[in-house]
Amino acid sequence: MSSAAVLALDQGTTGSAALVIGADGAVLAKAYSEFTQHFPRPGWVEHDAEEIWRVTARVAREAVAAARTEVAAVGVTNQRETVVVWDPETLKPLHRAIVWQDRRTAPLCRELKEAGHEAMIRRRTGLLLDPYFSGTKLRWIFDRNPELDARARAGELAVGTIDSWLVARMTGGAVHATDPTNASRTLLYDLDEGDWNEELLGLLGVPRRILPHVRPSSGDFGLTDGAAFGLEAPVGGVAGDQQAALYGQGCWEAGVGKCTYGTGAFLLLNTGGRRVSSSHGLLATAACDARGGRAYALEGSIFVAGAAIQWLRDGLGLLEDAAASEEMARVLAGNDGVYLVPAFVGLGAPHWRPDARGSITGLTRGTTRAHLVRAALEAMAYGTRDIVVAMERDAGIRACELRADGGAARNDWLMEFTAGVLGIPVRRPDMVETTALGAAGLAGLAAGVWADPEGFAAAFGAGRTFAPRLGEDMRGALIEGWNQAVRGTLAILETER
Repeated sequence: MSSAAVLALDQGTTGSAALVIGADGAVLAKAYSEFTQHFPRPGWVEHDAEEIWRVTARVAREAVAAARTEVAAVGVTNQRETVVVWDPETLKPLHRAIVWQDRRTAPLCRELKEAGHEAMIRRRTGLLLDPYFSGTKLRWIFDRNPELDARARAGELAVGTIDSWLVARMTGGAVHATDPTNASRTLLYDLDEGDWNEELLGLLGVPRRILPHVRPSSGDFGLTDGAAFGLEAPVGGVAGDQQAALYGQGCWEAGVGKCTYGTGAFLLLNTGGRRVSSSHGLLATAACDARGGRAYALEGSIFVAGAAIQWLRDGLGLLEDAAASEEMARVLAGNDGVYLVPAFVGLGAPHWRPDARGSITGLTRGTTRAHLVRAALEAMAYGTRDIVVAMERDAGIRACELRADGGAARNDWLMEFTAGVLGIPVRRPDMVETTALGAAGLAGLAAGVWADPEGFAAAFGAGRTFAPRLGEDMRGALIEGWNQAVRGTLAILETER
């Protein structure tokens, strides 16, 4: 095992983190900073890609300076479907980044469905036609900016997800690349062929030559530019945040899965070398095998998870910080029939209703802020169960354990309640930032920091397991209450038609 360390860049929806992780699994230093969220219209979410680069580069320099150790490689993990358009010569963004949460392309997705394209798209990409994914965002940008469309057709600009943007900036423009886990979220990538697909590119009007080259998740993504980045080291690993977390959790074999609780909640089940087609609203997506090669996974997404707690904190002022939610949930003996369906940006799997909006049911004069906080936490657990059940049906397996990570996984009450609702143990690693851990593992393997995947896994602890403690009657009643709340939310949409 090498004595060198890996710099893991975790570029998320609300902030960027940089962690320097030693070969022994120790986090030697960490830096984090939030950046600005832009909401120009209802349902629109944008980021300033230049600000993302500045913030990411700054926290990287801070972490490396604090670690005082040799950095053998850089790993990148990122918010996946957020898309950037930039000038490859000046490396300046040409449009605000459109974020994965953004719903502005719902009409375009509807048009493509009505034109009969969804079956072909689902067959080739494993995805649904939903504003969540990158391809329709690019089409929207080009349709409303004719000068950018012309430059795209002339090959005079570059496009990519956040990983590609960061790699381009870190390498001073020398490398325009992505990996299968990010490419598979664009609606432009053939999941079986492992490459951009001409039929999909033609449908959405995206020229191949402006897209990044797709490289293995663990391998060569160029050398960082010391002048631009403040460090010279090989970029050895790239993976979308959820697949990076799957890798960091050691879910390298078929049948093992995890849930990452962040702004949203994302469940992935590794299906190995077998692509599983879903009939329950799940996605087939690219994942990583033990060496960082291409594998497959089933995925289900809850668009709003930790963001609901953030809304209660910032939007309603019901708690001072997210950590206080655990104590507030424990104050109550039960939920007293109060349910929050956090469909603030639509409902993801297994419903896929981009037009849905959030709702709160069961309010009485006795309802307190603690009820609303607990309802937001409970919603994460119920949404998790909905997806686990769908995965079991699609893959033909029975889940025996769920591995959980992400910021909200630090909440012991949430982990206990999730285990109870699922009826199976939930295991939380000692290091819940497994997105960064996965990026570090992929880069570290490429650079020889760890000789093999087993050496990487051995460097980190076994974590803590939460056993299910809810009785079957209580569990059934709680789940039925959630189901009624979701049905009520969807029924509103039917009355509005």
